[in-house]
Amino acid sequence: MKTVTLGDLLGRWTLSREIRQADGGRARFEGVAQWTLRDDGAADYVETGALILPEGRFTAERRYRWAPDLRVFFDDGRFFHAVPPEGGDAGHWCDPDQYDLTYDFAEWPQWQVECRVAGPRKSYVMTSLYSPEE
Repeated sequence: MKTVTLGDLLGRWTLSREIRQADGGRARFEGVAQWTLRDDGAADYVETGALILPEGRFTAERRYRWAPDLRVFFDDGRFFHAVPPEGGDAGHWCDPDQYDLTYDFAEWPQWQVECRVAGPRKSYVMTSLYSPEE
């Protein structure tokens, strides 16, 4: 089984994401994710691409900061969750919604994250597949 370090993630990855809403709605994201090492040993994560909805295609971007110990922070510095290096579960309470994530590194270097969001404002499952960029 792969034990992932921040160094394993550095560079560019192809990112494909499926978003399944509880009401049956669906969306996709197709793009790239890049981890770039910072001087302090952390890494900036930036994903860019196209969010594909039934009503059209939109440019989308998301940013996080990853600490050397795989703690993930929002771009504004708030803690999001800690990634288990061997894969497994993580969570984040964002009042009033719960985010439950499962990291799967079993097919390394291809890997995925499933994020289940439940609450009064949001209800969806988002599956993100990362592949080494060719």
